[in-house]
Order: sequence, then C-alpha cells, then structure tokens
Amino acid sequence: MDDDVEGGALGPYQDKPRTFPNMRSKSYTPLIHYMHLIEEIFRIFMGINVRVLFILLLLGLGAVFYVGARTSPIIVFVFSVCIISFMLSIYLTKWVLAKDEGPPEMAQISDAIRDGAEGFFRTQYGTISKMAIVLALVILSIYLFRSTTPQQESSGIGRSTSAYITVAAFLLGALCSGIAGYVGMWVSVRANVRVSSAARRSAREALQVAVRAGGFSALVVVGMAVIGVAILYAVFYVWLGVDSTGPTKVTDLPLLLVGYGFGASFVALFAQLGGGIYTKAADVGADLVGKVEQGIPEDDPRNPAVIADLVGDNVGDCAARGADLFESIAAEIISAMILGATMAQRCKIEDPSGFILFPLVIHSFDLVISSVGIFSIRGTRDTGVKSVVEDPMAILQKGYSITIVLAVLTFGLSTRWLLYTEQAPSAWINFALCGLVGIMTAYAFVWITKYYTDYKHEPVRTLALSSSTGHGTNIIAGVSLGLESTALPVIVISISIISAFWLGQTSGLVDETGNPTGGLFGTAVATMGMLSTAAYVLTMDMFGPIADNAGGIVEMSQQPESVREITDLLDAVGNTTKATTKGFAIGSAALASFLLFSAYMDEVSAFAHESFKQVDIAIPEVFVGGLLGAMLIFLFSAWACSAVGRTAQEVVNEVRRQFIERPGIMDYKEKPDYSRCVAIVASASLKEMIKPGALAIASPMVVVAKGIVFRILGFYTGHPLLGAKVVAAMLMFATVAGILMALFLNTAGGAWDNAKKYIETGALGGKGSDAHKAAVTGDTVGDPFKDTAGPSIHVLIKMLATITLVMAPVFL
Repeated sequence: MDDDVEGGALGPYQDKPRTFPNMRSKSYTPLIHYMHLIEEIFRIFMGINVRVLFILLLLGLGAVFYVGARTSPIIVFVFSVCIISFMLSIYLTKWVLAKDEGPPEMAQISDAIRDGAEGFFRTQYGTISKMAIVLALVILSIYLFRSTTPQQESSGIGRSTSAYITVAAFLLGALCSGIAGYVGMWVSVRANVRVSSAARRSAREALQVAVRAGGFSALVVVGMAVIGVAILYAVFYVWLGVDSTGPTKVTDLPLLLVGYGFGASFVALFAQLGGGIYTKAADVGADLVGKVEQGIPEDDPRNPAVIADLVGDNVGDCAARGADLFESIAAEIISAMILGATMAQRCKIEDPSGFILFPLVIHSFDLVISSVGIFSIRGTRDTGVKSVVEDPMAILQKGYSITIVLAVLTFGLSTRWLLYTEQAPSAWINFALCGLVGIMTAYAFVWITKYYTDYKHEPVRTLALSSSTGHGTNIIAGVSLGLESTALPVIVISISIISAFWLGQTSGLVDETGNPTGGLFGTAVATMGMLSTAAYVLTMDMFGPIADNAGGIVEMSQQPESVREITDLLDAVGNTTKATTKGFAIGSAALASFLLFSAYMDEVSAFAHESFKQVDIAIPEVFVGGLLGAMLIFLFSAWACSAVGRTAQEVVNEVRRQFIERPGIMDYKEKPDYSRCVAIVASASLKEMIKPGALAIASPMVVVAKGIVFRILGFYTGHPLLGAKVVAAMLMFATVAGILMALFLNTAGGAWDNAKKYIETGALGGKGSDAHKAAVTGDTVGDPFKDTAGPSIHVLIKMLATITLVMAPVFL
C-alpha cells in the first residue's frame, strides 16, 4: 500500500470525490449546558441597543480615565496607548475577516475545527475556573491569619484589607489570562481558512493574512496585561488615598499586585497543560498510524485523527501561548515595579512614580513599535503569482529588525523621561544601557533558537541525516542536539544578568549609608528590554499554528499541489517562529524569576525585621530544599510527557480500529469518524492534565508545609530564618533546573519537527522513505517535549516564584 500511495496509484487528491461529512452535526462537549448558557448570555448582550452599548462604553472609559487622571499623567498615557492598540486590533480583525473563506469544502473543514476548539475551550476553562475559586478561598484564609509588616501597619493596610485585595487581584489575573487565551484561539480558528484561500492566489498574501491575524491576538494580549496592572494600580492608588495625606505611600502599592501575577500564572499553566496534551496526543496518534503505518501524507482527509490534530493547534499553540505570554509580561511588570519601589524608597527619591511605572510605559511603547513591525509586512500587488519569491522567514526577520531598532529608540526616550533624578543625573544612561543589554539578549535568543531549529542550518540537517540510518540514531542525535542547545542560551543569560547588575550598581544611586542600590533594578530594566518587543514576537508565534492549520485545510480540501507547497513552506517557517518564541519566553522567564526571587528576599526582610541577602546551601536543610526544587521539575516533566503518551495510545488504537473496520477509507469510499477521535482526545486531555496540574498546585502547599516545618526547626536550633532559606533554595534550584530542562525540551522538539519537514522537501528520499519514517518517530518523541512539558515548565517556575511572594509571611 505504501508503494501505491507514493507512486500515485490513488490519483491526484483533487480528482478524488470530496466527501466530507457535516462535522458540525455532533458536539462532543460534555458540559453542553454551559455552552447554551454562554450563548444565551451572548444573545442577550447582543440584543442591547447599540446606542446603550456605546453610552456604557463611554461611561466605562470615562471612569477609567478619571481614576488614571487622579493617579498620574503616566497612567493616562498608558491607558491611551492601550485603548489605541485595541482599536488597531479591531481594524486588523476586520481586515482579516474581510478575506474570503475559499470554496465550500474549505469553510466546512474550518467550521469543524472551530466547533471543536471552542467546545474544548469552554470545557477546559470551566474546570480551571472552579479550581481558581477554590485556590482563591485558600489564599483568603491564609492572608486573614498571616502577620503584617510594620510598613503595612503604618500605611493602614490591615490583614483583611490585604487579604481581599490579593484575592481580588488573583481572580482578575486569572480572568484576564483566560480572556487572553480565548482571544488567541478565537482569531486562529477564523484566520486559518482565510490563509488557505489566500495561498491559492499568492504566498505573500497568505503570509500577510497569517501575520495580521497573529498581530490582532498579540496586541490584545499585551494590551490587556498592561492595562490590567495599570487599572489595579490606579484603583488602589485612589481607594487607599495615596494622593492625600493618608498613611499609604506610593511605594507600598506594587506588593499589592502580586496576586494578579499569580492568577495569570495559574490559568496559563493549566491552559498550557490541557492544550498541550490535547494537541500533541492527536498529532502523535495521527502521525504514527497515518504516516508511518499507512503511508498517507500529513493532514490527509483519510486520517480519522486529522480534525483532532487541527483542533489541537488552536487550543494548544494559540490559546495556551496567549495565556502564557500574558502571564510572562504580567509577572515581569509586577516584579520590576516592586524592585523599582524598593530602590526608590532606599534612595529617598522624591518622586518614585517614574521608577514604579516605568515597566508599564515600556510595554505601552511595545504596542506601538510592534504595530509598526506588523504593518511593515505587506502583500504583493500581483496576486496571480504563486511561486515563492522571497523567504517568509526573511520577511518576518525584517519586520523584527524594524521593531528592534524602534525599541532601542523608545527605550532610551523612556529612561530619560522617567528614570532621570537629580540625585544621580547620569543614572538614566546606565539604565538605558541595561535595556540595550536586554534587547540584545532577546535578539541573541531568537538567533540561537533559529540556528538550532531551522533546517537551513547545520544542526537540523545533521539530525535529518541521522534518520537515514534508522529510528534509534535519529533519537540519539535529537537528544544530543537538545542537550547541546542549552549551552549558548545559558551563557547569554549569565552575561546579561551580570552586565545589567553591574550597570545598575554603577548608576550612582545610593542608599542612606552610601551603598549602591541600583543593581537589581538594572536587571529588572534588562528584563523589560528583553520583553520590549513581546507583541511582535507573539505575532510570529501565532503565525505558526495558523499556517499549520491552513496547510491542513488545503490538504483535506484536496487543493492543487502548488497551494500545498506554499502552506508547507509557511508551516516550516511557523515551526521555527514557534521555537524562537519558546526560547524567548524561557529567557524572559529566567530573568523574571531572578527578579521575583530578589523581591521574595526583600519581602522576607520586611517581615522578619532583619537583613536577608544570602542563602547558604552548605546548611543541610537548605541543600535538601534545593534538591527537592530540582526534583520537582523532573517529576513535572515526566508526568506531562506520560500524559501525552497515554492519550496518544488511545488515539492510535482508535485510528487503527477505523482503518481495519472501514477498509474503504483508503479508497475514499467510506468516511472516517473524525468526531470519535476528537471526543477521545478532549476527554482524555482534561483527565490527564489533573495529575501534573495537581503537582503544580500541591507544590506551593508543600512549600508552605516545608517552610513551616523548617521554621519551627530553625526556632529551636537558633536559625530564625531557616524556613525562608529552605524555600529560597527550593525556588533557586527549581528555577535553574527548569530553565535548562525547558531549553532542552523545546529545542530538541523543534529540531525533530523541522528535520522531518526538511526530508519532506525531497531530501534523503523524501516522503515515504525509511529516513522519513525515522524522522516521524523523532517528531512524535519531540511533540510532548516542545508543546506540552517544555512550555509548561517556564510557567511553573514563575508560578513558584509568585506563590512564594504570596506565602512569604508563613515561613517566618
């Protein structure tokens, strides 16, 4: 049968009968009543008079700007930029949706994908929301019984006020993270078919549609992260009377925002786990049976798991990545605000608001410069040209280069505007250089990841060559490539942290005793520099799954080979952009975790009324804490990968069953039961995400228990801060192990995927060859690495960092 397929005995796909079932007729969502409830609410909302909606919108905007004006002109600037970016995203949406959906068979496949993705999203986020409410009650209970710092007492923020503020911030962060994920999924399930249709006319037009669709999601996600923190800050500022003669100071506010970052991390972790298990289980099952056993192409309509695979691209890559990057930006902004407030307080800076609000301004400019980068990618006037004139990766890189140049300029402007102080007139120059270090770090990460995952470069071609000698050598080469790929990023991170710390330390800012205090804030500024192009990077990431889906729709609707060649090229580029985004996210997670760790030590010092600047790992209890932190990363990765493996086994068995019981599928005489595979993957992924997710939820509880145990032990052994030190060691080791593990998993998985793509271009025997089958095996091994365990780890380490901030008083 393999020879028949490869030899074309089945005839060109476009000559076969296009018998696609109406895949919208069946719903697999177990919580069908929630769907009806949501639809009813939406129908009521849409039934409101347009004028009434407009008035309500104006009143809402008026309230937001009133609170912003009461707070600071800087907040008004941030609000204005975010609202303009939302309006721009609406324009991008209209532009993308104005494109045609192509022939009816394309639209029908797209509708099936959309129904599957939206149904799973509702079910998954319904489960996550219940867990978030339970965790919010736990946080409330802990905060109502925890101690308060002298600063909190003097500022008038008591236990109950602090508890309700933190819980409200947690729930808002969780809600916004969920919305960010929904936005990512919403646009992808509508843009995929339009990219497929555009590919029938021009490669450049298809690229432009995919990029603008990704740009819509990116602007909304980054804008929501910024405006969410800004609104919380402004509301607390006005509510607590900071602008009056009250006891609360502006430097007390950033610590109240910690719950927002924790809520965002919590939702992002489960979104990444559930979506990652879904997409990779379907992908692995479809590839192992379809490509290896049956010898049919990727996304072939005869494969019963193909719709589940395409749905997975949306819920795993788009929805999860939107929530993920939202969480990254929120955590970085809050940690930088905390460090800025701490430094301003120590240096007795007259107006600390510039140092506190600096991260919000940087990400506001990110929205502006990324928009310029997105709009720099234009289509060609000659829509009849189907041949690829220019490399899509080169076009995306050109847009990224424009964004980088503008980031350098706006960063310098922002530092002069907000970080200039009479106490150290040249400090802003040092901080501008810190930002430059961060921007260079981001560029280096993108380049390094591209080198290790793009098949134009030697590592992936060497990996592809190893496939010609069998499945085992492919696995060995992929593992070794992933291990090697950790070296350069770690060196880059190390250089950036030390450089930024040194620049901040020599900025001239000193405390009352004359000691330099700008080092940690310099590192925070470098982190902001690294994330100063986050919206454009997220655009490139969203481009990947949209292009992948477009290729699947083209294959299933049996379009001409020339159209598939265009979508294949875009898909290969999308694999590289997804890998670079993951590298970018890991780098930013490393810097953000360092900041959160420093903020934790500052908070412990405030509660303990004594200095806490070092953690001695020579103390046995502290060393044990570190070992447990590193172990947590490995155990979490193992459970995440095994969850994909178990779900994939169910898909493999189902696909095999259908090929055996319905032999007419291979001759297009019988229809595969797509909905059965979708139902299996949806239910299994929701069940399988509980175990690694429970580990992630339980780990903070273990941290709390361990901190309390060692706190009591420290009391009797004369080490009053032993509990806090053990927790710090756990956080430190988990961060280091997590960064290395995530780098290995993401890069190895991306390289395996593109090695397969390289062979599918015709190299080493092309599709159906022994080398191709070995490469497919490598790709299936790498799938849970790069799309489930790897992306979940950097969310996990930031969640551990934020939960230690929230629970710090318990350890003392």
